[in-house]
Amino acid sequence: MRRCVRGILVVLTLCGSLVPAVSAQAAERGRAAPVPLERLFDNVAVSDDSRPREADFDGSGASLSARDLTAAGWTPGRALTVQGARLTWPKRGPGEPDNVRAAGQDVRVTGRGDALAFLVAGTAGTEVGGPGTVTYANGTRSGYRLAAPDWRTGPLATKAVALPHINTPGGQLDLSARLYVVTVPLVPGRAVSSVRLPSAAGLHVFAVSVRTATQGWTGSWTTATGGYAAVGPWTDRTLRLVVHTSAGGPRVRMRFDNTFAATPVRIGSATVAVQASGAASRGTPVALSFRGAAGVTIPAGGQAYSDPLGFSVPADANLLVSFHLPKAVTAAPVHGLAQQRSYVSEPGDHTADTAAGAYTSMITRWPLLAGVDVSGGPGSLVLLGDSITDGDKSTVDANRRWPNVLAGRLLKQSTVPRYGVLNLGISGNRVVTDRYPGDGVSTDTAGVSALHRFDRDVLAQPSARTAVVFEGVNDLRWGTPAERVIAGLRELAARGHARGLRMLAATILPCEGEARCTATVDAERVAVNEWLRGGEAFDGVLDFDAVVRDPQRPARMLPVYDSGDRLHPGDAGLAALADSVDLGLLRP
Repeated sequence: MRRCVRGILVVLTLCGSLVPAVSAQAAERGRAAPVPLERLFDNVAVSDDSRPREADFDGSGASLSARDLTAAGWTPGRALTVQGARLTWPKRGPGEPDNVRAAGQDVRVTGRGDALAFLVAGTAGTEVGGPGTVTYANGTRSGYRLAAPDWRTGPLATKAVALPHINTPGGQLDLSARLYVVTVPLVPGRAVSSVRLPSAAGLHVFAVSVRTATQGWTGSWTTATGGYAAVGPWTDRTLRLVVHTSAGGPRVRMRFDNTFAATPVRIGSATVAVQASGAASRGTPVALSFRGAAGVTIPAGGQAYSDPLGFSVPADANLLVSFHLPKAVTAAPVHGLAQQRSYVSEPGDHTADTAAGAYTSMITRWPLLAGVDVSGGPGSLVLLGDSITDGDKSTVDANRRWPNVLAGRLLKQSTVPRYGVLNLGISGNRVVTDRYPGDGVSTDTAGVSALHRFDRDVLAQPSARTAVVFEGVNDLRWGTPAERVIAGLRELAARGHARGLRMLAATILPCEGEARCTATVDAERVAVNEWLRGGEAFDGVLDFDAVVRDPQRPARMLPVYDSGDRLHPGDAGLAALADSVDLGLLRP
């Protein structure tokens, strides 16, 4: 082998032949400068239904339907917000190049944020992906790994949007096509200058951006979408939803989610006010705006953030968030168990009403509204759970869920920051199994699994600092073995750690006496709890089991804490859980 001392050329003798090799530095100098993604488009994914041969997304002539995309609100050049990231659907007509086949291209991407968001799909028949590189303005780099589910076989539970047809040269097929938004972490505080895509056959990238929506905000209230359910129907009605804040602040913004939807939804106008009582507000409700407009149309699978509004949000108080639905809404994303009464008006836009007179109907679910954020603050504590976190069996309208009690504790102390507390509990939810399939109108609002909703419900929350996972009893009650639950919990911990979150877990409560809580289930519960207490995966454990169990019969809850169904704590039990939390575990 001959080697130049300072030169670039290295000649290696391999199997009798001379092979020139170029140094990494020279290879970098030889690469083209990063360019916007659209200048790299080299594949056609979308076809007109009458001219399907003009596109070939997957190499066999199949493509997405332009008509289906339009029906979903995904029109050329449309800005879409998914998982808090703002992405633009390519401004290309049917039959024009509209995506990049990832092959190590350097893409110009700028901005500061917590994550890089990709709008992607795979066409290899299975998940595809590979490593890439982020380059920052200061010359440093970080690696990432991007994986895209397949456009025809990937999980519906994590898709951004599903379309009902696939175009082929032989005609249109009634088969679902899926597109995904996938996020990867960035180094906090650094400005991004470019992104190198992975080299992965079958990985298609439609858009990429830096997620900035969470910066400068603290989550004060949120809820998790558990399904896409029949509602109303509502036409020209105003919904006035009652939500309870944790942290307060001088400015506010709202988030509306059209998760799991197949069609857009129109919000004509919206307001916020502090509740006086019932549907009556304390003072005149203040109008929200959306990019300067009074209303907004949210595409299928998308989100809409209202513009920042100078409105003093009190901590530990009820707000009225009112929004007018001018067009017919027969199904909507909902959180099924609110434990809070909200209101629906007679026909008309009643968002500005101070009095309650127009609000003649009541609902106990939260449709469409998904978040209330306040400016500044120390960030958020995110609680991922099932019905016990959701507040099932707590007193309606009293805000006695254990997350509410914990938020009250935080407001009264100075040992740790006074975080916003975000309740992402869903009644009936499981760690590893979807209850709602992730697409279509369903009567089940127990949600997709914690594994499938973790990115959307935890990682995309504003300024999340710590997450608590309190799930598993529903998996065990329905026959999932302890080892599968443990594997799911371990994965959640690893995914949170990869994003810089402090990850805590809570032990599973005893439930002897409930029909499905057999001795076999209790043995599995004990196995999961022993693993949690071992400290293998999480940064700390909240031993809720030890708080509420009967010392004389450890498989059951103490009667004083039991709501009466042997599974859910009542108000006293929920307060005991919140009061037992060692606030020191929440230190940054």
